[in-house]
Amino acid sequence: MTPTRFFLVRHALVEPSARAVLYGSMDVALCDLALRQEAASYRWLAHRLPQPARWFVTNLSRTRATAAAVFAAGYPETGLDIEPEFAEQHLGDWQGIPHEALPALLTRPAHPFWPHAGEEHPPGGESFREMQARVSGALERMATLLEGQDVVVVAHGGSIRAMLAHAMGLSPDQALVFSIKNLSLTRIEKHGLDWRVAAVNEEPWTPPAAA
Repeated sequence: MTPTRFFLVRHALVEPSARAVLYGSMDVALCDLALRQEAASYRWLAHRLPQPARWFVTNLSRTRATAAAVFAAGYPETGLDIEPEFAEQHLGDWQGIPHEALPALLTRPAHPFWPHAGEEHPPGGESFREMQARVSGALERMATLLEGQDVVVVAHGGSIRAMLAHAMGLSPDQALVFSIKNLSLTRIEKHGLDWRVAAVNEEPWTPPAAA
């Protein structure tokens, strides 16, 4: 049986004022300077990603802009389908607040590698557990509809962690142990009823100079 292969790309770095706050599922722009500085990463993705493939982005513009930059770097431009269920965690009333304001609002101990725990429920928003369920449902649906195909998804750090958690059967707090880098490539595969993690955080590699 041919596996369904998912190529998960985290969007590029967002602009500095957005990074100063908890932006969650706010629609924020990419950083223009980083777009220029990371040209090699876009060229690498343009050659590393499979052809042909179905491409999906989320309803947030930073994923569409990242896909457009990969096309501009050499990947043949293709249509983009929108999958809003792969959007970043909605942080409700916390969205837009400075990072330093968050600790006083938490009801649970913070995660050692993330500002809040996987079970923390932001007022008016969703917990990571709830986002994990949302993402998992869409991932399984897509794996069934596109069985045996290659699928590129430009998504977010949180939703890619949620996909890894689904593939590996992890709890929300275990999922938050993963650090998903901007413009990195994570690969998961569906083989029949089973999921396999093929790679996490692939990045361009430059060999050392010859002695």
